[in-house]
Amino acid sequence: MLSLACSNKLRERNKNMIKNILIISSNFTGNGHKSIAESLSEKLSENKNIKFHIIDGFSLGGNILIKAGKSYGPITRKSESLWELIWDISTNKPSLINEIFEFKIKDNLLKLLKKINPDLILTLHPNFNGSVINILEKNNLKIPVVTLIADLINISPLWANPRAYYIITPTEEARDKCISFGVSPENIKVLGFPVRSRFYNSSHIYEEKAVYNKNKPFSCLIMSGGEGVGNMKNIAQILLDNFNCTVKIVAGRNYSLKNKLQKSLEFKYNDRIEIYGFTENIQELMQSSDIAFTRASPNVMMEAIACNVPLVLTGALPGQEKDNPLFAEKYNLGVMCTNLENIKTTVNNLIANSGEKLKDIKNSQKIYNNPHIAENIVNFVLNIDTYQYKIQNKSSIFVYQKYIEA
Repeated sequence: MLSLACSNKLRERNKNMIKNILIISSNFTGNGHKSIAESLSEKLSENKNIKFHIIDGFSLGGNILIKAGKSYGPITRKSESLWELIWDISTNKPSLINEIFEFKIKDNLLKLLKKINPDLILTLHPNFNGSVINILEKNNLKIPVVTLIADLINISPLWANPRAYYIITPTEEARDKCISFGVSPENIKVLGFPVRSRFYNSSHIYEEKAVYNKNKPFSCLIMSGGEGVGNMKNIAQILLDNFNCTVKIVAGRNYSLKNKLQKSLEFKYNDRIEIYGFTENIQELMQSSDIAFTRASPNVMMEAIACNVPLVLTGALPGQEKDNPLFAEKYNLGVMCTNLENIKTTVNNLIANSGEKLKDIKNSQKIYNNPHIAENIVNFVLNIDTYQYKIQNKSSIFVYQKYIEA
């Protein structure tokens, strides 16, 4: 009898395990959401019994939302004040944003759910939390929604919908912000910020490499997320005119900036400078650099930290990135330098005493680093037992099954 009972429990457990996941991400609002989706897909692909589907949530809303998603790059490159206004509207009127996205994506989302019949929805973009939950509730579809937050500290209320089954945060600071928005602490899991595995693969080389040698050029990487925002030309000139260094610049999708940088810098500095557009092999540039100068994009920050490269944070988008430089300094992962006049002093401080500060930051990064975050998030999601969720929503499970079968 005991064996039979155990067998029944095992069958019930297997029946309630997550086997089919819909991941709602974004392809054009920066590169961070897409990178997170890729880091999770690496681990999900290792389990042959799991099906997962990654979609760009903006594509569910047709051409209007696709254009809205693609406008993120031009807006953040050309008008931070406009982006700040958009952030303020979404922060003060999250229900309005949810209603707009709900209206635009409803029909295509319902068709997609009927087609793939997911056990769970994992959202990686703030605009697809409340909007998706609204659609599920109004159509009596009981599918647990789990949110994975892609920002470090300054969390929009769009991320923190209390109706989500779980909210996974990258930091304790994000957790506290979610609680301030009314999310129950029991529904929050602090699991870290997932980074693609290739950013960790070669970090061991830094165990054997001298942090700084004043007799050799040190390597600087200047970048600003996938959209190429910031005063990269001026930073490069300050570095090349004042230090024995080489500089690599990644202009991202900002190809106009790439062309301008090539025309203005390559002739003057020759082989001391290299300029790239958007590159899929950014980890190679990071791993070969001694210092990375970048905007405080959370994805870029965490990828550089995974590569064990000290950060100089030269700016941050208003809104979601505002406090990221302070976060880096709090954990000694990098330093903040938002005034170009201080670049020379900042670098001198980093390389003083044979690079003592650089070494200190690299050691802090090694302590902070966790190459298993993506794996831990996937394991957590896959081990969510939907039995309790079904019990809580028992009256609607039959309705949902009839909808899927219709």
